Amino acid sequence: MKNLILGTAGHIDHGKTSLVKALTGVDTDRLPEEKLRGITIELGFAALDLPGGIHFGIVDVPGHEKFVRTMVAGVGGMDLVMLVIAADEGVMPQTREHLDICRLLGVRKGLLALTKSDLVDPDWLDLVVEEVRDYIAGSFLEGAPVIPVSSRSGSGLDRLKDELALIARDLEQKRNEGPYRLPVDRVFTLAGFGTVVTGTLLTGTVKVGDEAELLPSGLPCRIRGIQTHGAKSEKGEAGSRLALNLQGVDHHQVLRGDVVVPAGLYRTTRLVDVYLNHLASAPRSLKHRASLRLHSSTYDVPATVILLDRDTLEPGESTHAQLRLARPVLLLNGDPFVLRSSSPSATVAGGRILDPFPPSHRRRSAEALELLENLSGGAENDVIAGMVTGSLLSGITHAEIISRSGIMSKRLEAALAGLLASGEIIQVVRDPKKYLSRAAFATLCNLLIDVMKEYFARNPLKEGISKEELKTRIPDRSDERFFTPCLAALENEGKIIAERDRVRLAGRKAGSDTVQADIREQILLELEHGGKEPPFLNSICSRLNIPEKPALEHLALLAASGAVVKVKGDIFYSTAALGEIEALLTGYLREHGEISPLQFREITGLSRKFMIPVLEYFDSRKVTIRLGDKRVLRKR
Repeated sequence: MKNLILGTAGHIDHGKTSLVKALTGVDTDRLPEEKLRGITIELGFAALDLPGGIHFGIVDVPGHEKFVRTMVAGVGGMDLVMLVIAADEGVMPQTREHLDICRLLGVRKGLLALTKSDLVDPDWLDLVVEEVRDYIAGSFLEGAPVIPVSSRSGSGLDRLKDELALIARDLEQKRNEGPYRLPVDRVFTLAGFGTVVTGTLLTGTVKVGDEAELLPSGLPCRIRGIQTHGAKSEKGEAGSRLALNLQGVDHHQVLRGDVVVPAGLYRTTRLVDVYLNHLASAPRSLKHRASLRLHSSTYDVPATVILLDRDTLEPGESTHAQLRLARPVLLLNGDPFVLRSSSPSATVAGGRILDPFPPSHRRRSAEALELLENLSGGAENDVIAGMVTGSLLSGITHAEIISRSGIMSKRLEAALAGLLASGEIIQVVRDPKKYLSRAAFATLCNLLIDVMKEYFARNPLKEGISKEELKTRIPDRSDERFFTPCLAALENEGKIIAERDRVRLAGRKAGSDTVQADIREQILLELEHGGKEPPFLNSICSRLNIPEKPALEHLALLAASGAVVKVKGDIFYSTAALGEIEALLTGYLREHGEISPLQFREITGLSRKFMIPVLEYFDSRKVTIRLGDKRVLRKR
């Protein structure tokens, strides 16, 4: 069975509802007010089965200009349209607006039904047929069948069904793969069941028992029961008209415009990048920051139009733009939309969503316009690459790509594999998967190199910078988890050397310039001249007229080179002088077995301020071990 949605469109009182009843036996006008006034106010629904396994869910829309927003809510899931024109009146204002709306919302197939054909003579009917053919020339309905029918006598209905079946055979049913998404177009309650919502399932498969949520409210719910085209079912598939019995929400909490989706998968937005078409029939130019109403699926929300590359958009022109929405809604890449003005009430523009979570753009930014051009390309690789590139240094997760693009998981995996293999994008975090463009990754790596160069320019005596300090320089808008892969890439390229908790630039030697080397040489000479009782740190600083911090850095470099030994605090020895003291100590211990501090002072000549720190140093180095107030040689 092929499930398709057939929608009506056309001017008020042109017989849309009567034609649906003649085709299906169902009167889609169910409200008392509709019966009383004789016009369609709300969306109506019926089903039609045709030979060849074709099942149509029919959406009958109101034709009055006051109910155009209701009409738009019914167009969202249409696979084909039946444009209804009364033979005794011909093309009328709502005929034109409804056709514009269908085109803007992506309907691409359909036919025309000339109702009330029994009320006009044959010559007049021929004229109307020609008028209609001229009218649809250049539209998506050009060349479509134009079929005179009479809902009262039944003439032309068989041919209408045959033509619908022929069109249906060439149409592809909506895909069942991927997450389900059902925009709510009607909500009510049934005794013993509770809240029931209806809508056209745009994608995926929904099953009884599924955990779901309503967006934008985020209310959790559970699918308690499903009816598809009036029959109870365990599941509903894309392209079907469904009634979902929701458990966990009151019907007062659900509104037309809400969307039933899998729990926790999607998020809403108030800012979208779009490709915008301004209708040639629009009465005036569309200005930057114009206030209009956005209609998509069953949404109706105020929107401000941000023109990115100009100040006005003339009728018939198209461009990239950004829409700022008055409240959050769920929109995905590729979703069609319509923009309507309030005064006068008219459809003026439409297009499709390019990015439901765009980065910040500056107007007339070449980079922003290039990104939107990539997103407009349509190919899934281009869309994914554009989103990764657009995430700049922040990166984008696997889940965010699905949420923003609507691309099904299997196709997304295939596209990502190709982009990763080409090196166009880079996976920088394994779990959850997160990606950067090659250019953004290179920017982060270069940023770390620049940070290191700046750090060493300010600290010429430092051999390296701590990894923790370097990690803090990753921009706030980025992710600290990018640090490790960036470091690994720089090390692989031979630009840095990572050693335990520190990082240094490859080929750089701390304090390698002549002036710094001279200072270290002078410090070493001071220590060597001091012999067994070298000058303290403050004395070295005073004699050489250098601050304490750089003096300590120089001493650290001398210690790293093996020329100097730090004994304690501000006491440093030349390696040779400390070696002489160690030789005296170990020689005495081998001969006598133990030594007291007094005996140590006698053999070395050290004063108390050096004697105790030096003994403790040899203890710490495991040359000696203290037993009471004496030392013995530690067994090796």
